[in-house]
Amino acid sequence: MLAALIVPVLARFRHELGYIIALAGVGLSSVASIWALAYVLDNGTMRYNLGGWAPPIGIEYVVDLIAAFVAVIVTSVASLVIIGTRRWADREAGDRLGSFYSLVMLLITGLVGMIVTGDLFNLFVFLEISSLAGYALIFLGGGRAMLAGFRYLILGSVGGSLYMLGVGFLYFSTGTLNMGETKEILTDEATARSVQAGAAFIFVGLGLKMALVPMHLWLPDAYTFAPSSVNTLIAPIMTKVGAYAMIRMFLSVFPDGYLKDIVPIADALLVLGLTGIIVGSVAAMSQKDIRRMLAYSSISQLAVIAVGLGLGTPLGLVAALLHIMNHAVMKSALFMAIASVRFTSGITQVADFAGTGRRMPFTMGAFTLGALAMVGIPPASGFFSKWYAVQAGIESNQWVVVFVVLASSLLTAVYLFRILESAYLHPLKPEPSHGDQHASGFGKTDLDMPAEVQIREAPLDMTIPTVLLGLATVVLGVFNAVIVINILEPGIV
Repeated sequence: MLAALIVPVLARFRHELGYIIALAGVGLSSVASIWALAYVLDNGTMRYNLGGWAPPIGIEYVVDLIAAFVAVIVTSVASLVIIGTRRWADREAGDRLGSFYSLVMLLITGLVGMIVTGDLFNLFVFLEISSLAGYALIFLGGGRAMLAGFRYLILGSVGGSLYMLGVGFLYFSTGTLNMGETKEILTDEATARSVQAGAAFIFVGLGLKMALVPMHLWLPDAYTFAPSSVNTLIAPIMTKVGAYAMIRMFLSVFPDGYLKDIVPIADALLVLGLTGIIVGSVAAMSQKDIRRMLAYSSISQLAVIAVGLGLGTPLGLVAALLHIMNHAVMKSALFMAIASVRFTSGITQVADFAGTGRRMPFTMGAFTLGALAMVGIPPASGFFSKWYAVQAGIESNQWVVVFVVLASSLLTAVYLFRILESAYLHPLKPEPSHGDQHASGFGKTDLDMPAEVQIREAPLDMTIPTVLLGLATVVLGVFNAVIVINILEPGIV
């Protein structure tokens, strides 16, 4: 938040200061998140009353194992993405770099605030901060991005309003907005109709923010037409925090079993999650624009998180939390890779990736690792979260979960391996068959250059973060048991 205030002022004097301050802000937040996780592992949950006012009057911030874990994911991925998209930001934002990085800092402020708050209304405040910043960042793309951003604004506003309405119902029933106190009071008030209605409103609102089918209509266009410096940032982390907020409702707001036995929220999430896995995967298979393909892929992968939640078991929650981490890393690797390809060649169509594997070995190598993780091939990280989801389905005797999750891996392989086949097995085309039709109005890719010159490895400040994210998908897969045993399993108890 401090960086968001400083960036637009200093960037008026020197544009470079916007990037430097933004990177320092998110970098220090990343360090603080890692320190918080280490502290909580050794000393237990941290609590802080804003302004010294204790709840229920004041706002409490709570950093437990799960909050610290997700904060590390969001801030670390955001740090690498901001480094890797600096050249895109220069090209797309032009003389508005100060405003751009200020909005980026507000976006991350909202996301991290949602993670660490222990207050239901304060979560709404941070939800709107991140959403408003996200709308404005998408609008920067101009043209079709304006329509995509407007659709996102309308649906996002509906989602926020529904969440706030649900919080109002809970407040009327409990007299508090503190999550911990709400859970204690709801043990006695669980059968109240107002509480049941509040739960339904909250999860529909968060479902819109999470892009859960059938509330996903804003996402494909937003990811496709937003500037590359924007979709590369929001795709890995924004919807994942909405999913985390859902998990927080299960863990910290509603009594154990309430969302499964009293109000069938878990069953609804299970059905919508299974539907979303199939819908997202099938839609991704038919896409020609790789950004749109990855957008529908995100819908499918987010549905896996919903399935873990819907199972309502400890192992299901572990699968959901682990997939939040895995999807954030592997989707950032994929978007960073295609942003690098687009930066040097203007390529956005799947058919035009022919030969890029030989011309851009490091970038496409990172893309390959991300693709293998998405499919769920060990030891890449995506395999393990899907495996835990399958195990949770077997434990709950939900065999349809086992079938759909396994089928999702096959469907994911169909559309992602199509890109890998083109990149590594097809000869390089003399020139891209499609121009960069939706490039930002702030700076166009020079498509008049010969393709042999265009398709080359991106600059190091783009390539290194991309490769690191690709390698992270393997490292996190290898050490998944350490994360599950030491962080996730103790965190959901």
